[in-house]
Amino acid sequence: MMEYLLNVTRQTRENFIKLIESSTVDELNAIPQGFNNNIIWNFAHIVASQQGLCYLLANAEPVIESQYIAPFRKGTKPEKFIEAEEINTIKELMRSTIDQLEQDLKSDKFINFTPFKTHYGVEIKNADEAAQFFVVHDALHYGIASAMKRVIINNEK
Repeated sequence: MMEYLLNVTRQTRENFIKLIESSTVDELNAIPQGFNNNIIWNFAHIVASQQGLCYLLANAEPVIESQYIAPFRKGTKPEKFIEAEEINTIKELMRSTIDQLEQDLKSDKFINFTPFKTHYGVEIKNADEAAQFFVVHDALHYGIASAMKRVIINNEK
């Protein structure tokens, strides 16, 4: 079951990468009217959230640098323009972090997990449940980013 859920997460992330690749850097950084963040923030937020929910809550060392976690955590907003080079790095992290997570779940790296209640009202008691939660979380942020893209395109016309 876990392999299936991780594959659904991978597919959502690949769909998100296609959205990123079909957008300009300016579109990715634009904050559409009615929103408080942008497409690239939602993209990076997925990676940051995975690190927080799985690694940090288990008192394990994150597998990415803090510069890709802190600015994109829940409750943050875009603070700077994200250039193409950094966008490409985040794309690489989008793929590599899910692969690393799969390995770390198999090796029982997350034994000291601190239970956490999400904004959905769902309690996550271990890293396996956190990984399962990403199916919903990633899809939500992909959907938000897709809506932003439609607003941006319609405003460009």
